[in-house]
Order: sequence, then C-alpha cells, then structure tokens
Amino acid sequence: MAAAGGSAVRQGQAPSPPGGWLGALERTSRIGTQPSRILPRVIDDLGAEHGEAPALIGEADTLSHAGLAARARRYARWALAAGIRPGDAVGLLMPNGPDYMAAWLGISRVGGRAALLNTHLAGPGLAHCLSVAEPRHLIVAPGLRAAYEGAAGHVADRPRLWAEDLAEALAQSDDAPFAAAEERPVTLADAALYIYTSGTTGLPKAARVSHHRVMTWSHWFAGLMATTPEDRLYTCLPMYHSVGGVVATGSVIVGGGAAVVRERFSARRFWDDVTAQDCTLFQYIGELCRYLLAAPSHPLERDHRLRLAAGNGLRPEVWEAFQARFAIPRILEFYAATEGTLSLVNVEGRVGAVGRVPPFLRHSSPAAIVRHDPETGMPVRGADGLCLRCAPDEPGELIGRLSREVGAQRFEGYTSAAASDAKVLRDVFAPGDAWFRTGDLMRLDRQGFYFFVDRVGDTFRWKGENVATTEVAAALADAPGVAEAVVYGVAVPGAEGRAGMAALRVAPGFDPAVVRAHLAARLPAYARPLVLRLCAAFEITETFKQKKQGLAAEGFDPERITDPLFLDDPAAGAYRVLDAALYAAVVRGEVRV
Repeated sequence: MAAAGGSAVRQGQAPSPPGGWLGALERTSRIGTQPSRILPRVIDDLGAEHGEAPALIGEADTLSHAGLAARARRYARWALAAGIRPGDAVGLLMPNGPDYMAAWLGISRVGGRAALLNTHLAGPGLAHCLSVAEPRHLIVAPGLRAAYEGAAGHVADRPRLWAEDLAEALAQSDDAPFAAAEERPVTLADAALYIYTSGTTGLPKAARVSHHRVMTWSHWFAGLMATTPEDRLYTCLPMYHSVGGVVATGSVIVGGGAAVVRERFSARRFWDDVTAQDCTLFQYIGELCRYLLAAPSHPLERDHRLRLAAGNGLRPEVWEAFQARFAIPRILEFYAATEGTLSLVNVEGRVGAVGRVPPFLRHSSPAAIVRHDPETGMPVRGADGLCLRCAPDEPGELIGRLSREVGAQRFEGYTSAAASDAKVLRDVFAPGDAWFRTGDLMRLDRQGFYFFVDRVGDTFRWKGENVATTEVAAALADAPGVAEAVVYGVAVPGAEGRAGMAALRVAPGFDPAVVRAHLAARLPAYARPLVLRLCAAFEITETFKQKKQGLAAEGFDPERITDPLFLDDPAAGAYRVLDAALYAAVVRGEVRV
C-alpha cells in the first residue's frame, strides 16, 4: 500500500522547500522587483530546466515542461501573425486540456488578453460574455462550434473565428525561443486575462486579471503547498475559472511538477485516476468532497499518495469525515475571489474556517467585517455616516482595503465601469477611504479565524431575525432521509421579510415529521423552513454551486410548482401537504405562519 502521506525524501534528494506562510512569502517576495518577468517567460525557464518531465497531463495528450513552453511560443507567434495588438481580447471557447493553458500563455505574452469563456454557455448567455469582452478573435474547439453559432446571432460585432483552420495556422508558427526583437514590452501591470464571475447573481462580469495577479496566484499557492518536481496535482475544475485555470495548474507547474487535468468530475472513477496518475495533491471544490463522501466505498480510496487537498467551500459537516475516511493528511482551505483584493488561508487546518490573516501579513492584506443590513443589502452606518465594525463572532460583510499600487490589493475591476464601481465601498472608517465589497458574510472568532456565513442576498430576515441559509442547510444535511438541501427565502403575502423555504432531494425513508423534529432540536423557530419542496435534482453551476434564483422566483404556489410541497403548520405541530386550498388560506391570512 502506498503511503497516504506522500513520498518521503528519497536518498540524495534535496529536502522539500518550506510550505505554509513561509513558503508562500519566499516564492512571492521578488515578483514585484522584476516587472518584465511574467508567467509566460517563467514557463520558458521551466521548460529549459525540466525538459521532458510532464507539466500538463490531459486525457488525450500530455505536454512536458519543454513542450508547454514551445506550444505557448507557437500561440504567441500565431497571435503576432494574426495581427493581435496589445490590449486586444482573444476569446477561448475550449474544453479542459493542456492546449488551453498553452493558448492563454502565448496570447498574453505578446499583449493580448485571453477571455476565458464558459463552455457550458450557449445562446444569449454566451453572447453576453462575448459582448462584455469584445474579442477581435475567437478560438473555438470543434465540439463547441454549434454553441458559438447559436450565440453569434446575438453578437453585434462578430470576432474573427478560428476553428478548424487554427491547427494549420499554428503549424506555420515557429516554437523556437524568442529573440529579443520579438518580445513586446508586456509587464506585470498589463492585463493578461478576462475571467468571468459565475453569474449566480445576475449576468457574468468579465474581471480583468493582470500578469502580476497571475504570478502571485501561482507562486503563492506553490509556496503554501510546497510544490516540487515530485508532485502531481489532480484537478477537474473548469480551466476558464481562476482556480482551475491558473491556481491549480500554475502552482504545481512553477514547482516543477505536473497538473493532471480532467474535463469533468467522476466520483466513480476518481480514485482509479488519482492512483493511476500517482497524484500527491488534489484541488477541490467543497461539493466534490461531499460527492466522494456519499459514494460507495472504493478499494483504492485509502491506497494513494495524496499528501494534501487544497480548495474552498468544504463545509464543517463534511470536513472531518472526508479527511478521516480517505486518509488525507492535510486540508488547505482558502478563500479568495478572482477580482478580490484579499485572500484568507487556513494553513493551520482549523475545521470549518476559511482562513485567517496572520499578524505579519495584516499590513499587506487588510480585511474587516462590517455590520450588514439584509433588507437593504448594504452595510449599516452609524450616526457619523461611517460603517460599523462587527464584534467577535458577529456576522457581517467581509471587505478588503484598496490600494492604488500594482499588486494583490489593487482592484483591477471589470470591463464594465459601472460594475466595477458597485464593488467599491467608500467612506468606510474614514472620509475618503475605499474598500472592496466581497459580497460574503463572515464572522471572525477571537482566535482570528474567519468563518463563512452566507452570501449577501442569501441571508434573509424573518420574524425580526436574520437567517443564514448555510446554517439551515447544514442542519438539513444531517436530517434523516435528506440527501441534499437548497435553502432560500420567499415572500409570504401579508408578512414582512422572507420566510425560509428548503428544496430537498430526499432518500428512501424521508418523513417530514422526523425532519421537523430534527430541525426543532437544531434551529430556533424563526430559522426553520416554513415550506419544504421535494425535487428530483437540482440545477448547479459549472463550479458545483446550487442555483437558487429560479427556485426562489417560483415561490411556493402549488399552482406553479408540480413538485410535492409541505407547509409547517405551527398550530398542528406538523408539516402538512401544501395544496391549492391551503395556499389560498395562507394568502388570505387564515393560516398563521
């Protein structure tokens, strides 16, 4: 059986570099002193150093470190030949694979901005993403040509399309090292990528991502995880997002190792793949861990070399069971946003925490939690007009102070000036200061650890109390017969605020009475869902987030919903089947809720 904690230092092998905070600081300390040293040029050096050692291992092909550097240079020369000018956007509509990273490395090296398009979008949704980035060129994989054609009619200025003709164009480009005369004056301050927000609240926005940010992400996480040439990191997260496309791949590649890239997640094949590829690291989203925990036992689930799992969104009720069942030595939970100005890392492994800011980093990563009003969606201000800091363990919105200097605290914004301005909170603690709104509610304990509470807009107010949907969902997750829960607030005619509603995917043996008793023991009365909706499945985003907007918009009218509904009737002390007659009684105020 392979050691679950990863390989020990082999005879004659240099000791592993430091990890955690020290490793992250060491690997990022010189980034700002070398403005022209951008990741595409770092990849050149890695290619020369590590040669034919694998860098990106896909399902159909593999690129070595030298091969990745050469392929990226081929894309760079293709971009020059195609007339792509500094600042021009080039859309990428491609599936996960080694060529994806090579494409954006090459395009951004010569001043282009790669717009990383969601491969799950089509029609008006894809058209919107094209419109906000305005790419002059668009690379489309053959299998995604139909998706683009369905969106093209909604795009005013169509880009030059590169599909079946791309391979020939690339073949005509040289992949030799760049001569000095070929280099464009691209620096850390220049934009490299447009990465889109998930669009869980409104249409996606294209966030500007500079070369400085790309370098910081890749090297910071390389330091946190202490990546070396011995490491292979398994990732099935979309490469059109920051974690899957930059953090997961970049962090292991700059350490000399390889990223094992898969197009989609499979709980059934996961352990076969991880062990066959000899992976030592795993990049997760919390829902992936929950899916693995819910899967049947696998003979290889403890027979692996994983030494660390890094990611975000691992809920406390899953954390310890996941780590124990699969013998994962370390969990590295972190919190960050593509466009955000602060990040939190749970280096210490505190269960349930998204991270903390150690004292020696507080000057460079200033964060605060301010009181939040769920009715207005805005921070609460005092008599002097300034925001109010939360007390320890008091939930509020997490904000990060902005800086004008190039670096992590600089808000690089979106392609939309209005969307950018909406994320900035001004006159927060002093007239004229400016802070970035994360849109996330957090609480900070007395030891300095941050805990995620809810998204702004998800928390609702009922019977004069604020209700966090995550707290209710966690209580439901432990209820007998509940396989999955989505919690949100719905308007009730004649009542102030929003009442809790839970859409459930249930297992055999589900009993509303048992669930009600379970919730009564876990939650105050105002936080218990007024309505239960039994669903066969849930719609999720490409990053495994449950989509609530559609469910919340449908409310709880049985005339609009065909799924079984149950209403909590306090007078009866039970969940009752919610039919048209009972709903009408609620609307008329005849049933007290």
